[in-house]
Amino acid sequence: MKVRHLLSVVSCLALPLAAQAAPEAFSIDPNHTFPSFSYSHLGYSTQTSRFDRTSGKIVLDRAAKTGSADIQIDMKSVSTGSTLFNEHIQGEDYFNTAKHPFATFKSTNAYFEGDKPVALDGELTIKGVTRPVRLKVTSFRQMGHPMLKKDAIGANAVTVVKRSDFDMAKNTPFVGDEVTISIAIEAVKD
Repeated sequence: MKVRHLLSVVSCLALPLAAQAAPEAFSIDPNHTFPSFSYSHLGYSTQTSRFDRTSGKIVLDRAAKTGSADIQIDMKSVSTGSTLFNEHIQGEDYFNTAKHPFATFKSTNAYFEGDKPVALDGELTIKGVTRPVRLKVTSFRQMGHPMLKKDAIGANAVTVVKRSDFDMAKNTPFVGDEVTISIAIEAVKD
């Protein structure tokens, strides 16, 4: 009788532990993840370009309000809308993709409102230069993917940096120093 009672107590104590959510790992969906950047071009217009190849992992524990992101962007996949400018922007004065083919973002802290992430602090590395940034998450959703039959997440996030901070100041102030980086990201549970 005492053994049965002890087992019952142990089982009841273990239930809350089993109910706690564990961190979930998600792999970036390269077909639905596109970082973009925009800047003022001579004051005439705001130019927007994107990168076509991105990879990485996101780990999320919504119950514990923790998360991390490790993202790699192939800088040679830049798509400006102009073959000539795609080559130009990869040169030494800008991305210098011959020496620095990838940009990375590695988060250091996540912020939540309720169970949804609203910001990520992290280290952004472009052209071999690393600077702290905060990505503001403007939308977030987690649900079962209707076609893949797995959990998936999607988000949009934005930050503003100065290209001069990343050794890319050529043509400032005519071409804007401030660059808005936006990322539309989707990831599928591992």
